[in-house]
Amino acid sequence: MSVLESSWLAAATAIVICLGAALPTPSIEDTKLLKGENCPLSDVLFPVLPCGNFQLEEATIDDMQAAMNNGTLTSVQLVGCYVLRTFQTHLYINSLLQYNPDALSIAAQMDAERAAAKVRGPLHGIPFTVKDNIATKDQLETTAGSWALLGSLVPRDAHVIARLREAGAVLFGKATLSEWADMRSNNYSEGYSARGGQCRSAYNLSVNPGGSSSGSAVGVAANTIAFSLGTETDGSVINPAMRNNIVGFKPTVGLTSRAGVIPESEHQDTVGTFGRTVRDAVYALDAIYGPDQRDEYTLAQAGKTPEAGYASYLTTKAALKDAVFGIPWDSFWRYADPEQARQLTALIKLIEDAGATIINGTEITDHERIVSPYGWDWDYGTNRGYPNESEYTVVKVDFYNNIKTYLSELENTNIRSLEDIVQFNYDNDGTEGGHPWPDGHPAFYSGQDGFLASLATKGIKDETYYQALNFTQSSTRNGIDDALTDKGGKKLSGLLVPSDVAQAPQIAAQAGYPMITLPAGIHSASGMGIGLGIMQTAYGEPELVRWGSAIEDLQRSTNTPYKRTLPQWRDFLRRNIPVYNGYEGSD
Repeated sequence: MSVLESSWLAAATAIVICLGAALPTPSIEDTKLLKGENCPLSDVLFPVLPCGNFQLEEATIDDMQAAMNNGTLTSVQLVGCYVLRTFQTHLYINSLLQYNPDALSIAAQMDAERAAAKVRGPLHGIPFTVKDNIATKDQLETTAGSWALLGSLVPRDAHVIARLREAGAVLFGKATLSEWADMRSNNYSEGYSARGGQCRSAYNLSVNPGGSSSGSAVGVAANTIAFSLGTETDGSVINPAMRNNIVGFKPTVGLTSRAGVIPESEHQDTVGTFGRTVRDAVYALDAIYGPDQRDEYTLAQAGKTPEAGYASYLTTKAALKDAVFGIPWDSFWRYADPEQARQLTALIKLIEDAGATIINGTEITDHERIVSPYGWDWDYGTNRGYPNESEYTVVKVDFYNNIKTYLSELENTNIRSLEDIVQFNYDNDGTEGGHPWPDGHPAFYSGQDGFLASLATKGIKDETYYQALNFTQSSTRNGIDDALTDKGGKKLSGLLVPSDVAQAPQIAAQAGYPMITLPAGIHSASGMGIGLGIMQTAYGEPELVRWGSAIEDLQRSTNTPYKRTLPQWRDFLRRNIPVYNGYEGSD
């Protein structure tokens, strides 16, 4: 029995009895349908059951609040229904690593406060999950998916968790992830960790679910949770959100505190949010952003954030008449596969028809030098002969130092350094894959080569390190800022980019700049999501909220197919490890 099943099986059984619900068993006729090419698997095997009189499927946070305010739903019932939904889908998508045994008691407290006419805000009583590299000072583990940190005790809640508790949100549990947030290996099965197993997308269970915040995105997409937190160093919020056809919001580095988050690079790490709508993702962002003395990077936001919060910038399609968007075609778009390009350009035509101005050719300065033509490559500088222009040069050194600082505050563990982690993986090769396959584990095909590369640096910040840091930050920041400025010096509303072209979120990551991805269609061959990204400059979140919500409103108010659609659970019986990486469109 897995960690998840053993921790909440009894609770799930009790909730089933309490709510009078039962998971449906497919009939013989239903089973026959599974052989059809266009079978709606979500309707046959994975229907989202009503939560009493409340329709849980695709429910927004506002829907949940309205139902709790009028007495047709309680937070306890909502937690119970999400337990049922998780139990229904767990053996297929494995989005939840560990259920929080305190979830029902927290929900009961929130219900009691509501009954006493105290509602803390839009997240009061709303269940959420967090990636398993975000510390919680409770009965949950914080391990980054590794057995190495099992049983370790964190000194306090991560700052973002403390903020969500203050907002009245209900911590449902820890989401699965790519182990150590993808830092440990360079050839691996995305969404896999030794402790959590393989997370799989409900859109296609055999395909890369996106990562490293895999379970966070998968759970939101499959309606197993209301919203979730993830982390990004380079693409780990935008990528899984895009693949799972939901909204992913990656903030400016330093807008959300990383204190209490298992680190990768202090220069690029950020905590982001996932929601099925822009509004839901923004509600979560509003709860977690702000300065924190334990993360000095957050102190730079003073005077650069809205007093009324980012939700005050939510708008409708009518606002698009004032929008001017740039299209960095040569920088990113030319790398999009034909089906993706066709769907996204059709959506952009819809945006233009709604009144927006579209300017093509707003390129990232020096994109020929800084944007890899071969896809995502965080060692692109080194691979073209310039390690002093490589993001990976910086990340390798940062990780060695940052992880030692994080580990120094833990109790009840002997793991104190990267050297200790590496040795643990060697000593537990069968589960942790210290050596490359076939001597290690097939999910970690290249073993722990990422860790070894970091280990080789010994954390020394030499001249090459500082040159690389300066180059990657200055070139990408100048490149984005230049692209956001038209010939007359006027700032554009944002850069529209294909989120699946991984070089786009990579350039934003190196700059430390914010980005949002919106669901924008489905690849016909694989069933995986297509996303439309918007890039902005530092602390440009208000623009992302304004235009992301306007485009979403346009999508939802028309019959365009280029928007969020429900997962179809393709290859629902497949259990391949590693998952397949390729999922291009049909043409």
